[in-house]
Amino acid sequence: MTDRVINVLFLCTHNSARSILAEAALNHIGKGRFRAFSAGSSPRENQQPNPLALKVLTNAGISTEGLRSKSWDEFGEPDAPAMDLVITVCDNAAGEVCPYWPGQPATAHWGYPDPSEAPGDVAQKQEAFRQTLLAIRHRLELLVNLPPEKLERTMVERSARELAASN
Repeated sequence: MTDRVINVLFLCTHNSARSILAEAALNHIGKGRFRAFSAGSSPRENQQPNPLALKVLTNAGISTEGLRSKSWDEFGEPDAPAMDLVITVCDNAAGEVCPYWPGQPATAHWGYPDPSEAPGDVAQKQEAFRQTLLAIRHRLELLVNLPPEKLERTMVERSARELAASN
């Protein structure tokens, strides 16, 4: 597993905020060892990434090119990339029955509060998105910097779940 790119799928309900932040952040810091994707269990019709998520990513110097909200059904198709790790980032998606993923990837849950539901004005909501990005990025930096032996197929699930406990 360590000699090739590790595919990671981040799941949330609507695929508009937390999973989008995680996808963009991991693709930014993945050091060529990781390729991130995101999807939602039930994105709304015509769902788009939350504008505040895109703004926070841009402000952090992270590319938003190609980000779009999509259903997790896309990743169950025969021509979809094989996932090595699937991480739910919101409590709703964690409790849902996930589809069968070809190759039986490792799974983990990293729960974050929904920044789009933060109280306050636009500036306060934007700060909630920024704090969520910082929290996600912290775990992703730990993941990216795991030694190669921790990324072996038998270890990736345990390592990802252990990172859920870190802050």
